Amino acid sequence: MRWGLLILSLLVLASCRGPKGVIIGSGKADAGLAIKSIVAAHRAATPNFTTMASRVKVMYEDEKQNQSITVSLRMKKDETIWIKASILGITLAKALITPQRVSYYETLGNSYFDGNFQLLSDWLGTELDFEKTQAILLGQSIFGLDQNTYSSTVSRNRYKLEPKNQPENFIHSLLLNPDNFKVNSGRVSQPDDERSLSIKYGDYQMLEGSFYPSEIEINSLDGNSKTDIVVNYKKIDLNVSVSFPFNIPEGYDQIQLNK
Repeated sequence: MRWGLLILSLLVLASCRGPKGVIIGSGKADAGLAIKSIVAAHRAATPNFTTMASRVKVMYEDEKQNQSITVSLRMKKDETIWIKASILGITLAKALITPQRVSYYETLGNSYFDGNFQLLSDWLGTELDFEKTQAILLGQSIFGLDQNTYSSTVSRNRYKLEPKNQPENFIHSLLLNPDNFKVNSGRVSQPDDERSLSIKYGDYQMLEGSFYPSEIEINSLDGNSKTDIVVNYKKIDLNVSVSFPFNIPEGYDQIQLNK
């Protein structure tokens, strides 16, 4: 449950229309390229968009189940994310996320969550907000990359970015592609809590002038509990009219987040 809500947050985003100028690298990582230039190129690769609507296939596996779910995504940039998960046309869950609030309900257990990111962050034991959640499925870094506190090396023809001094219980690193400066993979571990989370991106596709992930693989460990998720985008419509219908059904039980 603890990592489940985190993963839910990661899955409710999408990338869209890009900036006027797309950053294109040489395809070969340059060990002499300054960290300042790498960070600037990565930030410049952030997509710009107004709204989007998408169909996504999510394959989920843990110790108890293995299933494929169809997900409908709607989004208004920096404001609202709406998700509906279903199987064979039957709604399993809905979520509505804004910078101020996270609301979610699932129909099988007749339960819901309605609270803010601070509550989730306290419960998860790591800082989570709308901006970080949005960045993950845009192929952008969730870390506050800074040339003064991060260093870069070349690893497997990727730019590897990591803090000069790693936090004690938040060990993390990031690999950026040399051709588009988008995230190739990222990893976070909390050894004191026996938790880890890794995200790996497949090939990026060009969509209206922007690089867009076509497949994302998410793997998490919480003690002995392992969860694997693969996200495939099947259809994406950009800058279309969208709505965000969401009402928690009566009679549902509120999920209590106990640390």
